[in-house]
Amino acid sequence: MPIISTYSQKRKTEYFLKKIPVTAKILEIGPGSGWVKDYFTKNDYTDYLGIDIFQPADIVGDIRNWNKLGLNKESFDVIIAFEVIEHVDCLKECHELLVPGGRLMLTSPLPHMDPLMKALELVGLNQKRTSPHNNLIYFKDIEIFAHKEIIIAGFMSQWGILTK
Repeated sequence: MPIISTYSQKRKTEYFLKKIPVTAKILEIGPGSGWVKDYFTKNDYTDYLGIDIFQPADIVGDIRNWNKLGLNKESFDVIIAFEVIEHVDCLKECHELLVPGGRLMLTSPLPHMDPLMKALELVGLNQKRTSPHNNLIYFKDIEIFAHKEIIIAGFMSQWGILTK
């Protein structure tokens, strides 16, 4: 795994994952390599579900069609979408799936830094993208959530915890 991606996983574990109660009902959108699921499994979390358009996700399908995939409205305490939102606009769907007071934890490149992120991918320092970044957005401009905690990580990425 590229060095920046490895470092980022460690920081995301500290900033996001360790804040989630072991009893939380968790949905991860775009689990990729499965490192988040591995963390939860090793730490005795029992209510995790991953959804992606590719195998080996627990549910294979598009999050925008959640109601056709057996998911229920307002049924998750936490939704994790690391490096997903820049690929697909699914904020409305995340809001619908979260319980009142539920949290959406997401990361994405800062839109103006995406060309640098792409350059780092080309030289092998960062994980390659799986599809184009057609939905780059500044988290500060997201209006659908009641509360936002946003930080800039490594001057290239934005990390957010958005509360319904």
